[in-house]
Amino acid sequence: MKIVVIGGTGLIGSKLVTKLRQYGHEIMAASPKSGVNAVTGEGLAAALAGADVVVDVANAPSWEPAAVLDFFQRSSNNLVATEAAAAVKHHVALSIVGTERSPDNAYFRAKLAQETIIKSASVSYSIVRATQFFEFLSAIAEAAATEGKIVVPSALFQPIAADDVVDRLAEIAMGQPLNGTIDIAGPEKAPFNEFIARRLRASGDTRPVTADPTAPYYGAPIDDTTLNPLGEARLGKTTLAKWLATV
Repeated sequence: MKIVVIGGTGLIGSKLVTKLRQYGHEIMAASPKSGVNAVTGEGLAAALAGADVVVDVANAPSWEPAAVLDFFQRSSNNLVATEAAAAVKHHVALSIVGTERSPDNAYFRAKLAQETIIKSASVSYSIVRATQFFEFLSAIAEAAATEGKIVVPSALFQPIAADDVVDRLAEIAMGQPLNGTIDIAGPEKAPFNEFIARRLRASGDTRPVTADPTAPYYGAPIDDTTLNPLGEARLGKTTLAKWLATV
């Protein structure tokens, strides 16, 4: 089976390419570095020729509201049109848990627009919505740094290891299209500040972490329902402690 991974050189994409190759599939890691640009369409038709499955894990280079929306709309429209012409059987996309519950978050709005395009296209699809990754906890802390301390929301959080995301994406990509959406999350749920504090302590960062119910998450307010699955979800196996032991 030929599987094209859009964004195949990024954090998730590179891991997914390795994982799928272990199963013996023909894998193409497609990205601007390899001459395939889903936003402009450059190299897309050639990359998708003969493909059975396309997995889109590409991320926008800019999270500025207009830029991130343009990225996901243009790339998704180009992908589904090229897939239809190439008779691709299955489009798999990585999205975010709670996209429809954060209208104030420009990135979430852009991902929701991406999902809408996928659902309205003619190609069979599966959308995998994941919670935030352990790998980005440090970056979240830095974005919330102020006056020598870290101020983050107190809302519940259920992050997941990138390797667990990759395992689920590989399973979905090798299976039949869901023509629907599934949520995946980490095995532990706790206040946002607890995850951030544990990540910082593990790296030797002694800055205090303060929980503030009004603190925004990338510019938008959140509560206990914003970033977590509300219904059935597939849970990863990797706890934060296990992940921290590997970094």
